[in-house]
Amino acid sequence: MKFVHTATNLPQEEEYDYIVIGGGTAGCPLAATLSEKYSVLVLERGGAPNSTPSVLSAFGFFTNLAEADEGKTTPAQKFTSEDGVKNARGRVLGGTSMINAGFYSRAEEEFYSKSGVKWERDEVEKAYEWVEESIVSRSNLTPWNAALKEALLEVGVGPDNGFNLDHVLGTKESGSTFDNLGRRHGAVELLNKGEAKNLKVAIYATVERILFSSKASTSNPSAIGVIYTDSKGKSHRALIRNKGEVILSAGALGSPQLLLLSGIGPSSYLSSLKIPLIQHQKNVGQFMADNPRNNIFLVTPFPFDPSPAQVVGITTDYYIESNVGVLPFSSTPEPFSFLPSLSSSSINLSVATIGEKIPGPLSRGDLRLASSSDVKTSPRVRFNYLQEPEDLARCVRGMRKIGDILEAKSMDRFKFTDLQGQKGFLFLGSSLPSNYKTDDSSVEEFCRSTVTTFWHFHGGCLVGKVVDGDFRVMGINKLRVVDGSTFTISPGTNPQAALMMLGRYVGLKMQQERKESK
Repeated sequence: MKFVHTATNLPQEEEYDYIVIGGGTAGCPLAATLSEKYSVLVLERGGAPNSTPSVLSAFGFFTNLAEADEGKTTPAQKFTSEDGVKNARGRVLGGTSMINAGFYSRAEEEFYSKSGVKWERDEVEKAYEWVEESIVSRSNLTPWNAALKEALLEVGVGPDNGFNLDHVLGTKESGSTFDNLGRRHGAVELLNKGEAKNLKVAIYATVERILFSSKASTSNPSAIGVIYTDSKGKSHRALIRNKGEVILSAGALGSPQLLLLSGIGPSSYLSSLKIPLIQHQKNVGQFMADNPRNNIFLVTPFPFDPSPAQVVGITTDYYIESNVGVLPFSSTPEPFSFLPSLSSSSINLSVATIGEKIPGPLSRGDLRLASSSDVKTSPRVRFNYLQEPEDLARCVRGMRKIGDILEAKSMDRFKFTDLQGQKGFLFLGSSLPSNYKTDDSSVEEFCRSTVTTFWHFHGGCLVGKVVDGDFRVMGINKLRVVDGSTFTISPGTNPQAALMMLGRYVGLKMQQERKESK
Protein backbone atom coordinates (compact mmCIF):
# COMPACT_ATOMS: atom_id res chain seq x y z
CA MET A 1 0.00 0.00 0.00
CA LYS A 2 1.86 3.06 -1.27
CA PHE A 3 -0.43 5.41 0.65
CA VAL A 4 0.72 4.04 4.04
CA HIS A 5 3.47 6.09 5.71
CA THR A 6 5.21 5.99 9.05
CA ALA A 7 4.20 9.14 10.92
CA THR A 8 7.84 10.16 11.48
CA ASN A 9 8.09 10.77 7.71
CA LEU A 10 5.15 13.20 7.57
CA PRO A 11 5.44 17.01 7.60
CA GLN A 12 4.97 18.92 10.83
CA GLU A 13 1.78 20.46 9.47
CA GLU A 14 -0.58 19.45 6.65
CA GLU A 15 -4.11 20.15 5.47
CA TYR A 16 -6.78 17.73 4.24
CA ASP A 17 -10.48 17.66 3.49
CA TYR A 18 -11.09 14.93 6.08
CA ILE A 19 -9.13 13.54 9.01
CA VAL A 20 -10.11 10.07 10.25
CA ILE A 21 -8.81 9.24 13.73
CA GLY A 22 -8.38 5.47 13.81
CA GLY A 23 -7.70 3.15 10.88
CA GLY A 24 -9.86 0.40 12.27
CA THR A 25 -12.91 -1.67 11.38
CA ALA A 26 -15.11 1.36 10.64
CA GLY A 27 -12.36 3.89 9.88
CA CYS A 28 -10.88 2.01 6.92
CA PRO A 29 -14.08 1.74 4.84
CA LEU A 30 -15.02 5.30 5.82
CA ALA A 31 -11.67 6.69 4.66
CA ALA A 32 -11.72 4.66 1.44
CA THR A 33 -15.18 5.99 0.60
CA LEU A 34 -14.38 9.64 1.33
CA SER A 35 -11.17 9.38 -0.70
CA GLU A 36 -13.21 8.71 -3.84
CA LYS A 37 -13.77 12.49 -4.05
CA TYR A 38 -11.76 14.19 -1.30
CA SER A 39 -8.35 14.19 0.34
CA VAL A 40 -8.23 12.04 3.49
CA LEU A 41 -5.69 11.55 6.25
CA VAL A 42 -6.03 8.44 8.41
CA LEU A 43 -4.18 8.50 11.73
CA GLU A 44 -3.57 5.02 13.14
CA ARG A 45 -1.74 4.55 16.44
CA GLY A 46 -0.67 0.98 15.57
CA GLY A 47 1.50 -0.43 12.82
CA ALA A 48 0.87 -2.11 9.49
CA PRO A 49 -0.42 -5.71 9.58
CA ASN A 50 2.52 -7.07 7.59
CA SER A 51 4.85 -6.07 10.43
CA THR A 52 3.08 -8.66 12.60
CA PRO A 53 2.42 -11.65 10.30
CA SER A 54 0.42 -13.47 12.99
CA VAL A 55 -2.55 -11.16 12.37
CA LEU A 56 -2.76 -12.33 8.76
CA SER A 57 -3.50 -15.96 9.54
CA ALA A 58 -6.15 -17.99 11.34
CA PHE A 59 -3.33 -19.79 13.12
CA GLY A 60 -2.27 -16.50 14.67
CA PHE A 61 -5.63 -15.70 16.26
CA PHE A 62 -4.81 -17.28 19.62
CA THR A 63 -1.20 -16.06 19.48
CA ASN A 64 -2.27 -12.43 19.21
CA LEU A 65 -4.55 -12.67 22.23
CA ALA A 66 -1.86 -14.47 24.22
CA GLU A 67 1.03 -12.14 23.44
CA ALA A 68 2.17 -9.93 26.28
CA ASP A 69 2.20 -6.25 25.33
CA GLU A 70 4.26 -4.63 28.08
CA GLY A 71 6.53 -1.97 26.61
CA LYS A 72 5.72 -2.65 22.97
CA THR A 73 3.07 -1.86 20.38
CA THR A 74 1.37 -5.21 19.85
CA PRO A 75 -1.71 -5.60 17.60
CA ALA A 76 -3.87 -6.46 20.63
CA GLN A 77 -3.61 -3.91 23.43
CA LYS A 78 -4.55 -5.48 26.73
CA PHE A 79 -6.59 -3.83 29.43
CA THR A 80 -8.52 -5.01 32.45
CA SER A 81 -11.90 -3.47 33.23
CA GLU A 82 -12.80 -2.26 36.70
CA ASP A 83 -14.89 -5.46 36.88
CA GLY A 84 -11.62 -7.42 36.90
CA VAL A 85 -12.22 -8.94 33.45
CA LYS A 86 -9.26 -9.04 31.07
CA ASN A 87 -9.93 -7.61 27.63
CA ALA A 88 -8.22 -6.43 24.45
CA ARG A 89 -8.60 -3.73 21.81
CA GLY A 90 -7.11 -3.52 18.33
CA ARG A 91 -3.91 -1.52 17.84
CA VAL A 92 -3.01 -2.17 14.21
CA LEU A 93 -4.10 -0.83 10.83
CA GLY A 94 -7.42 -2.60 10.27
CA GLY A 95 -8.24 -2.45 13.98
CA THR A 96 -9.96 -5.28 15.78
CA SER A 97 -10.89 -6.86 12.43
CA MET A 98 -7.23 -7.94 12.35
CA ILE A 99 -7.22 -9.73 15.72
CA ASN A 100 -10.74 -11.20 15.93
CA ALA A 101 -12.05 -14.67 15.11
CA GLY A 102 -13.10 -13.61 11.61
CA PHE A 103 -16.81 -14.40 11.97
CA TYR A 104 -18.92 -12.22 9.66
CA SER A 105 -22.66 -11.92 10.24
CA ARG A 106 -24.95 -8.95 9.64
CA ALA A 107 -26.85 -7.03 12.30
CA GLU A 108 -30.33 -7.97 13.50
CA GLU A 109 -33.48 -5.86 13.05
CA GLU A 110 -33.38 -4.76 16.69
CA PHE A 111 -30.02 -3.09 16.12
CA TYR A 112 -31.47 -0.81 13.45
CA SER A 113 -34.70 -0.06 15.32
CA LYS A 114 -32.90 0.84 18.57
CA SER A 115 -29.99 2.72 16.99
CA GLY A 116 -31.58 6.16 16.81
CA VAL A 117 -30.58 6.37 13.13
CA LYS A 118 -33.03 6.68 10.25
CA TRP A 119 -31.37 4.10 8.06
CA GLU A 120 -31.93 3.97 4.30
CA ARG A 121 -32.11 0.23 4.10
CA ASP A 122 -31.34 -0.02 0.39
CA GLU A 123 -28.12 1.87 1.05
CA VAL A 124 -27.36 -0.35 4.04
CA GLU A 125 -27.67 -3.40 1.79
CA LYS A 126 -25.36 -1.86 -0.82
CA ALA A 127 -22.81 -0.99 1.86
CA TYR A 128 -22.77 -4.58 3.14
CA GLU A 129 -22.34 -5.87 -0.40
CA TRP A 130 -19.46 -3.45 -1.03
CA VAL A 131 -17.66 -4.97 1.95
CA GLU A 132 -18.57 -8.57 1.22
CA GLU A 133 -17.46 -8.61 -2.41
CA SER A 134 -13.91 -7.87 -1.29
CA ILE A 135 -13.15 -9.60 1.99
CA VAL A 136 -15.81 -12.16 2.98
CA SER A 137 -15.47 -15.86 2.20
CA ARG A 138 -17.49 -19.01 2.69
CA SER A 139 -15.00 -21.28 4.34
CA ASN A 140 -15.24 -25.08 4.40
CA LEU A 141 -16.56 -26.33 7.73
CA THR A 142 -13.92 -27.89 9.93
CA PRO A 143 -14.79 -31.23 11.58
CA TRP A 144 -15.31 -29.51 14.94
CA ASN A 145 -17.66 -26.86 13.54
CA ALA A 146 -19.57 -29.49 11.58
CA ALA A 147 -20.10 -31.43 14.81
CA LEU A 148 -21.20 -28.31 16.66
CA LYS A 149 -23.74 -27.51 13.95
CA GLU A 150 -25.13 -31.01 14.17
CA ALA A 151 -25.36 -30.75 17.97
CA LEU A 152 -27.11 -27.36 17.88
CA LEU A 153 -29.79 -28.74 15.58
CA GLU A 154 -30.07 -31.89 17.66
CA VAL A 155 -30.89 -29.87 20.81
CA GLY A 156 -33.50 -27.70 19.12
CA VAL A 157 -31.67 -24.56 17.96
CA GLY A 158 -33.41 -24.63 14.60
CA PRO A 159 -34.14 -24.35 11.81
CA ASP A 160 -31.04 -25.17 9.79
CA ASN A 161 -30.47 -21.95 7.86
CA GLY A 162 -27.52 -23.29 5.89
CA PHE A 163 -25.06 -20.61 4.82
CA ASN A 164 -26.55 -17.21 5.53
CA LEU A 165 -24.99 -13.80 6.18
CA ASP A 166 -28.21 -12.43 7.69
CA HIS A 167 -29.17 -12.61 11.36
CA VAL A 168 -31.83 -15.31 11.50
CA LEU A 169 -33.08 -17.45 14.38
CA GLY A 170 -31.76 -20.98 14.28
CA THR A 171 -28.40 -22.49 13.35
CA LYS A 172 -26.35 -21.24 10.45
CA GLU A 173 -22.95 -21.16 8.86
CA SER A 174 -21.83 -17.62 8.16
CA GLY A 175 -19.15 -15.75 6.33
CA SER A 176 -15.57 -15.32 7.45
CA THR A 177 -12.79 -12.86 6.83
CA PHE A 178 -10.52 -15.91 6.72
CA ASP A 179 -10.40 -17.65 3.36
CA ASN A 180 -10.05 -21.40 2.90
CA LEU A 181 -6.28 -21.13 3.15
CA GLY A 182 -6.60 -19.47 6.54
CA ARG A 183 -5.53 -16.04 5.29
CA ARG A 184 -7.19 -13.05 6.94
CA HIS A 185 -8.84 -10.32 4.87
CA GLY A 186 -9.61 -7.56 7.36
CA ALA A 187 -10.90 -4.01 7.07
CA VAL A 188 -7.42 -2.83 6.05
CA GLU A 189 -7.98 -4.33 2.58
CA LEU A 190 -10.96 -2.02 2.06
CA LEU A 191 -8.51 0.88 1.84
CA ASN A 192 -7.54 -0.51 -1.58
CA LYS A 193 -11.03 0.37 -2.81
CA GLY A 194 -10.33 4.08 -2.24
CA GLU A 195 -8.67 6.60 -4.54
CA ALA A 196 -4.99 6.18 -3.74
CA LYS A 197 -3.95 9.66 -4.85
CA ASN A 198 -6.39 11.20 -2.34
CA LEU A 199 -5.52 8.92 0.57
CA LYS A 200 -2.73 9.11 3.10
CA VAL A 201 -2.51 6.68 6.02
CA ALA A 202 -0.12 7.43 8.86
CA ILE A 203 0.87 4.54 11.15
CA TYR A 204 2.32 4.90 14.63
CA ALA A 205 0.45 8.21 14.73
CA THR A 206 -1.12 8.82 18.14
CA VAL A 207 -3.72 11.59 18.26
CA GLU A 208 -3.31 13.59 21.47
CA ARG A 209 -6.31 15.87 21.12
CA ILE A 210 -8.72 17.52 18.72
CA LEU A 211 -8.24 21.21 17.92
CA PHE A 212 -11.15 23.66 17.91
CA SER A 213 -11.72 27.19 16.71
CA SER A 214 -12.11 29.75 19.47
CA LYS A 215 -15.71 29.64 20.59
CA ALA A 216 -17.75 32.67 19.54
CA SER A 217 -20.59 33.66 21.85
CA THR A 218 -23.18 33.11 19.13
CA SER A 219 -22.01 29.83 17.60
CA ASN A 220 -20.92 26.34 18.46
CA PRO A 221 -17.20 25.51 18.48
CA SER A 222 -15.86 23.89 15.33
CA ALA A 223 -13.22 21.19 14.97
CA ILE A 224 -10.32 22.46 12.86
CA GLY A 225 -7.80 19.64 13.12
CA VAL A 226 -5.78 17.45 15.46
CA ILE A 227 -2.45 17.25 17.25
CA TYR A 228 -0.70 13.88 16.92
CA THR A 229 2.68 12.49 17.85
CA ASP A 230 4.86 10.02 15.99
CA SER A 231 6.84 7.11 17.41
CA LYS A 232 9.73 9.43 18.31
CA GLY A 233 7.45 11.73 20.30
CA LYS A 234 7.54 14.53 17.74
CA SER A 235 4.35 16.58 17.53
CA HIS A 236 2.46 17.14 14.25
CA ARG A 237 -0.60 19.21 13.34
CA ALA A 238 -3.15 18.13 10.76
CA LEU A 239 -5.84 20.66 9.79
CA ILE A 240 -9.03 20.41 7.77
CA ARG A 241 -9.98 22.56 4.82
CA ASN A 242 -13.19 24.52 4.47
CA LYS A 243 -16.22 22.17 4.56
CA GLY A 244 -13.96 19.41 5.87
CA GLU A 245 -14.49 17.40 9.05
CA VAL A 246 -12.68 15.46 11.74
CA ILE A 247 -14.10 11.97 12.26
CA LEU A 248 -13.42 9.91 15.36
CA SER A 249 -13.24 6.20 14.57
CA ALA A 250 -11.03 5.26 17.50
CA GLY A 251 -13.37 2.65 18.95
CA ALA A 252 -15.52 2.33 22.05
CA LEU A 253 -12.62 3.18 24.37
CA GLY A 254 -10.63 5.54 22.18
CA SER A 255 -13.39 7.82 20.93
CA PRO A 256 -14.91 8.81 24.29
CA GLN A 257 -11.40 9.05 25.73
CA LEU A 258 -10.33 11.53 23.03
CA LEU A 259 -13.50 13.61 23.41
CA LEU A 260 -12.82 13.93 27.14
CA LEU A 261 -9.13 14.75 26.65
CA SER A 262 -10.16 17.37 24.07
CA GLY A 263 -12.57 19.09 26.46
CA ILE A 264 -15.91 17.59 25.47
CA GLY A 265 -17.65 15.91 28.39
CA PRO A 266 -19.25 16.60 31.79
CA SER A 267 -18.10 20.09 32.80
CA SER A 268 -17.61 19.34 36.50
CA TYR A 269 -15.62 16.19 35.73
CA LEU A 270 -13.35 17.93 33.21
CA SER A 271 -12.89 20.85 35.61
CA SER A 272 -11.76 18.45 38.34
CA LEU A 273 -9.07 17.17 35.96
CA LYS A 274 -8.09 20.71 34.89
CA ILE A 275 -9.02 19.95 31.27
CA PRO A 276 -10.21 23.16 29.53
CA LEU A 277 -13.89 22.85 28.67
CA ILE A 278 -14.90 23.10 25.02
CA GLN A 279 -18.45 21.78 25.35
CA HIS A 280 -20.46 20.36 28.25
CA GLN A 281 -21.60 16.86 27.24
CA LYS A 282 -22.80 14.89 30.25
CA ASN A 283 -23.10 11.55 28.40
CA VAL A 284 -19.58 11.18 27.01
CA GLY A 285 -18.22 7.93 28.44
CA GLN A 286 -21.62 6.82 29.71
CA PHE A 287 -23.70 3.77 28.73
CA MET A 288 -20.65 1.55 28.25
CA ALA A 289 -21.53 -2.11 27.72
CA ASP A 290 -19.75 -5.37 26.96
CA ASN A 291 -21.52 -8.58 26.02
CA PRO A 292 -20.76 -11.26 28.61
CA ARG A 293 -19.23 -14.53 27.46
CA ASN A 294 -19.42 -17.69 29.52
CA ASN A 295 -18.00 -20.94 28.25
CA ILE A 296 -16.75 -24.41 28.91
CA PHE A 297 -13.41 -25.77 27.67
CA LEU A 298 -13.02 -29.31 26.36
CA VAL A 299 -9.77 -31.09 25.61
CA THR A 300 -10.39 -33.10 22.46
CA PRO A 301 -9.14 -36.72 22.32
CA PHE A 302 -7.47 -36.13 18.97
CA PRO A 303 -5.66 -33.09 17.56
CA PHE A 304 -7.32 -30.33 15.55
CA ASP A 305 -5.86 -27.43 13.66
CA PRO A 306 -6.88 -24.07 15.14
CA SER A 307 -10.41 -23.27 14.00
CA PRO A 308 -12.13 -19.90 14.46
CA ALA A 309 -15.92 -19.74 14.63
CA GLN A 310 -17.83 -20.78 11.52
CA VAL A 311 -21.23 -21.74 12.97
CA VAL A 312 -23.60 -19.94 15.30
CA GLY A 313 -26.78 -20.90 17.09
CA ILE A 314 -29.06 -17.86 17.35
CA THR A 315 -31.95 -17.57 19.80
CA THR A 316 -33.68 -14.52 21.26
CA ASP A 317 -31.87 -15.08 24.58
CA TYR A 318 -28.30 -16.02 23.61
CA TYR A 319 -25.93 -16.89 20.79
CA ILE A 320 -23.67 -19.96 20.87
CA GLU A 321 -20.34 -20.08 19.07
CA SER A 322 -17.19 -22.17 19.30
CA ASN A 323 -13.47 -22.12 18.53
CA VAL A 324 -10.66 -24.66 18.70
CA GLY A 325 -7.18 -23.65 19.76
CA VAL A 326 -3.85 -25.46 19.92
CA LEU A 327 -1.43 -23.93 22.37
CA PRO A 328 1.99 -24.86 23.82
CA PHE A 329 1.01 -24.22 27.41
CA SER A 330 4.56 -24.40 28.78
CA SER A 331 5.74 -21.38 26.78
CA THR A 332 2.57 -19.36 26.28
CA PRO A 333 1.21 -16.93 28.87
CA GLU A 334 -2.44 -17.10 29.73
CA PRO A 335 -4.25 -16.53 26.47
CA PHE A 336 -6.34 -13.74 27.74
CA SER A 337 -9.38 -15.51 29.10
CA PHE A 338 -9.79 -17.51 25.94
CA LEU A 339 -8.37 -20.70 27.37
CA PRO A 340 -7.48 -21.43 30.99
CA SER A 341 -3.83 -21.46 31.94
CA LEU A 342 -2.10 -24.73 32.75
CA SER A 343 0.90 -25.32 34.95
CA SER A 344 1.89 -28.55 33.24
CA SER A 345 5.09 -28.88 31.23
CA SER A 346 5.43 -28.82 27.46
CA ILE A 347 2.09 -30.23 26.32
CA ASN A 348 0.24 -29.27 23.18
CA LEU A 349 -3.50 -29.76 23.49
CA SER A 350 -6.42 -29.11 21.20
CA VAL A 351 -8.97 -27.31 23.31
CA ALA A 352 -12.50 -26.54 22.11
CA THR A 353 -14.34 -23.57 23.58
CA ILE A 354 -18.15 -23.55 23.51
CA GLY A 355 -19.37 -20.15 24.58
CA GLU A 356 -22.54 -18.17 24.77
CA LYS A 357 -22.99 -14.44 24.19
CA ILE A 358 -25.75 -12.42 25.83
CA PRO A 359 -27.40 -10.07 23.27
CA GLY A 360 -27.62 -6.39 24.13
CA PRO A 361 -26.68 -6.43 26.97
CA LEU A 362 -28.94 -4.52 29.37
CA SER A 363 -26.20 -3.97 31.99
CA ARG A 364 -24.31 -0.71 31.55
CA GLY A 365 -21.28 1.01 33.01
CA ASP A 366 -19.07 4.00 32.32
CA LEU A 367 -15.64 5.15 31.21
CA ARG A 368 -13.29 7.54 33.03
CA LEU A 369 -9.84 8.85 32.21
CA ALA A 370 -6.91 7.16 33.93
CA SER A 371 -4.72 10.08 32.81
CA SER A 372 -5.83 13.62 32.07
CA SER A 373 -2.92 14.20 29.69
CA ASP A 374 -1.62 10.90 28.27
CA VAL A 375 -3.81 9.32 25.59
CA LYS A 376 -1.63 6.21 25.59
CA THR A 377 -2.86 5.32 29.07
CA SER A 378 -6.01 3.22 28.59
CA PRO A 379 -9.05 4.74 30.28
CA ARG A 380 -10.76 3.10 33.22
CA VAL A 381 -13.95 1.34 32.21
CA ARG A 382 -16.55 -0.60 34.13
CA PHE A 383 -19.13 -2.72 32.29
CA ASN A 384 -21.11 -4.12 35.26
CA TYR A 385 -21.42 -7.57 33.71
CA LEU A 386 -24.65 -9.42 34.53
CA GLN A 387 -25.82 -6.65 36.85
CA GLU A 388 -29.27 -6.59 35.25
CA PRO A 389 -31.35 -9.64 36.27
CA GLU A 390 -32.40 -10.39 32.69
CA ASP A 391 -28.76 -10.62 31.54
CA LEU A 392 -28.12 -13.14 34.31
CA ALA A 393 -31.28 -15.09 33.47
CA ARG A 394 -30.21 -15.27 29.84
CA CYS A 395 -26.81 -16.58 30.88
CA VAL A 396 -28.51 -19.33 32.88
CA ARG A 397 -30.62 -20.35 29.89
CA GLY A 398 -27.62 -20.22 27.56
CA MET A 399 -25.41 -22.37 29.78
CA ARG A 400 -28.20 -24.92 30.15
CA LYS A 401 -28.36 -25.13 26.38
CA ILE A 402 -24.59 -25.72 26.28
CA GLY A 403 -25.21 -28.53 28.79
CA ASP A 404 -27.74 -29.99 26.34
CA ILE A 405 -25.17 -29.73 23.54
CA LEU A 406 -22.70 -31.79 25.57
CA GLU A 407 -25.34 -34.52 25.83
CA ALA A 408 -25.99 -34.55 22.07
CA LYS A 409 -25.03 -37.75 20.24
CA SER A 410 -22.91 -35.80 17.77
CA MET A 411 -20.58 -34.83 20.65
CA ASP A 412 -19.93 -38.41 21.81
CA ARG A 413 -16.84 -38.69 19.63
CA PHE A 414 -15.13 -36.01 21.71
CA LYS A 415 -15.32 -37.98 24.96
CA PHE A 416 -12.41 -39.84 26.53
CA THR A 417 -12.65 -43.41 27.80
CA ASP A 418 -11.15 -44.04 31.23
CA LEU A 419 -9.53 -47.24 32.54
CA GLN A 420 -12.92 -48.54 33.68
CA GLY A 421 -14.39 -48.06 30.21
CA GLN A 422 -16.47 -45.03 31.25
CA LYS A 423 -16.81 -42.25 28.70
CA GLY A 424 -16.72 -38.59 29.60
CA PHE A 425 -15.40 -35.17 28.63
CA LEU A 426 -12.08 -33.85 29.84
CA PHE A 427 -12.75 -30.30 30.98
CA LEU A 428 -10.21 -27.56 31.50
CA GLY A 429 -11.31 -25.06 34.08
CA SER A 430 -14.84 -25.08 35.40
CA SER A 431 -17.46 -27.52 34.20
CA LEU A 432 -21.17 -26.91 34.60
CA PRO A 433 -22.60 -27.60 38.06
CA SER A 434 -23.88 -31.16 38.39
CA ASN A 435 -27.39 -29.84 39.15
CA TYR A 436 -27.38 -27.24 36.36
CA LYS A 437 -30.67 -28.48 34.92
CA THR A 438 -32.73 -27.77 38.01
CA ASP A 439 -30.91 -25.31 40.28
CA ASP A 440 -30.93 -21.69 39.08
CA SER A 441 -28.71 -20.41 41.88
CA SER A 442 -25.83 -22.77 41.09
CA VAL A 443 -25.87 -21.77 37.41
CA GLU A 444 -26.13 -18.09 38.36
CA GLU A 445 -23.02 -18.49 40.48
CA PHE A 446 -21.28 -20.26 37.59
CA CYS A 447 -22.19 -17.33 35.31
CA ARG A 448 -20.87 -14.73 37.76
CA SER A 449 -17.65 -16.58 38.58
CA THR A 450 -16.71 -17.45 34.99
CA VAL A 451 -17.85 -14.33 33.13
CA THR A 452 -15.41 -12.98 30.57
CA THR A 453 -15.63 -10.93 27.40
CA PHE A 454 -16.59 -11.48 23.77
CA TRP A 455 -14.55 -8.34 22.97
CA HIS A 456 -17.72 -6.70 21.68
CA PHE A 457 -17.70 -3.70 24.01
CA HIS A 458 -19.52 -0.58 22.80
CA GLY A 459 -21.07 2.69 23.93
CA GLY A 460 -19.63 5.90 25.34
CA CYS A 461 -20.79 8.16 22.47
CA LEU A 462 -24.36 6.96 21.94
CA VAL A 463 -26.62 8.25 19.18
CA GLY A 464 -29.14 10.60 20.77
CA LYS A 465 -26.87 11.13 23.78
CA VAL A 466 -23.56 12.37 22.35
CA VAL A 467 -24.03 12.28 18.57
CA ASP A 468 -27.12 12.90 16.44
CA GLY A 469 -28.65 10.54 13.87
CA ASP A 470 -25.99 11.59 11.35
CA PHE A 471 -23.22 10.79 13.86
CA ARG A 472 -22.35 14.48 14.39
CA VAL A 473 -21.22 15.41 17.89
CA MET A 474 -24.07 17.50 19.24
CA GLY A 475 -23.13 21.11 19.90
CA ILE A 476 -19.91 20.87 17.87
CA ASN A 477 -19.42 21.67 14.20
CA LYS A 478 -17.30 19.58 11.84
CA LEU A 479 -16.87 16.64 14.23
CA ARG A 480 -18.41 13.17 13.99
CA VAL A 481 -18.00 9.82 15.69
CA VAL A 482 -18.32 6.79 13.43
CA ASP A 483 -17.64 3.53 15.27
CA GLY A 484 -19.01 1.14 17.89
CA SER A 485 -18.99 3.80 20.61
CA THR A 486 -22.25 5.07 19.08
CA PHE A 487 -24.04 1.70 19.40
CA THR A 488 -26.82 1.11 21.93
CA ILE A 489 -26.53 -2.65 21.50
CA SER A 490 -23.89 -4.86 19.93
CA PRO A 491 -25.03 -5.67 16.38
CA GLY A 492 -25.79 -9.31 15.65
CA THR A 493 -23.67 -12.20 16.79
CA ASN A 494 -20.41 -10.41 15.91
CA PRO A 495 -20.19 -6.66 15.21
CA GLN A 496 -17.52 -6.38 12.52
CA ALA A 497 -19.98 -6.68 9.62
CA ALA A 498 -22.10 -3.78 10.90
CA LEU A 499 -19.00 -1.68 11.68
CA MET A 500 -17.62 -2.03 8.16
CA MET A 501 -21.07 -1.36 6.70
CA LEU A 502 -21.29 1.74 8.90
CA GLY A 503 -18.03 3.16 7.58
CA ARG A 504 -19.11 2.76 3.97
CA TYR A 505 -22.68 3.97 4.65
CA VAL A 506 -21.66 7.16 6.48
CA GLY A 507 -18.94 7.91 3.91
CA LEU A 508 -21.52 7.87 1.12
CA LYS A 509 -23.88 10.02 3.20
CA MET A 510 -21.11 12.58 3.72
CA GLN A 511 -20.37 12.61 0.00
CA GLN A 512 -24.05 13.29 -0.68
CA GLU A 513 -24.17 16.09 1.90
CA ARG A 514 -21.20 17.83 0.26
CA LYS A 515 -22.83 17.51 -3.14
CA GLU A 516 -26.12 18.97 -1.92
CA SER A 517 -24.38 21.87 -0.16
CA LYS A 518 -22.81 23.18 -3.37
